[in-house]
Amino acid sequence: MGKEQNKRMMEYVMDQLCGLSGVRNIPMMGGYVFYYNDRIFGGIYDSGELMIKITETSRASMPDSVPVAPYQGAKEMLPCTVLEDREQLQQMVAGMWAELPERKRKK
Repeated sequence: MGKEQNKRMMEYVMDQLCGLSGVRNIPMMGGYVFYYNDRIFGGIYDSGELMIKITETSRASMPDSVPVAPYQGAKEMLPCTVLEDREQLQQMVAGMWAELPERKRKK
């Protein structure tokens, strides 16, 4: 996937999540990492699709999603299967927040 395709996907994801305040993304190595209230919940990597961290909420929200590593050496994540459903996506991300680790602060 190219950087332009990843950028379009990032813009689509941000549009789908526009009802949640506190969502932002950071460009990283041609992809994007997504945060909700300063906790990473997912990203766009080599495949060009939104990948979601594995939590109880994300598994329950996407029971049809099969974990895969987004790039070599990475922890497995879930391909997002609810991206088209804005309300369900927003509920999942909001529900995941308490299950996600706090962001590590730079020293």
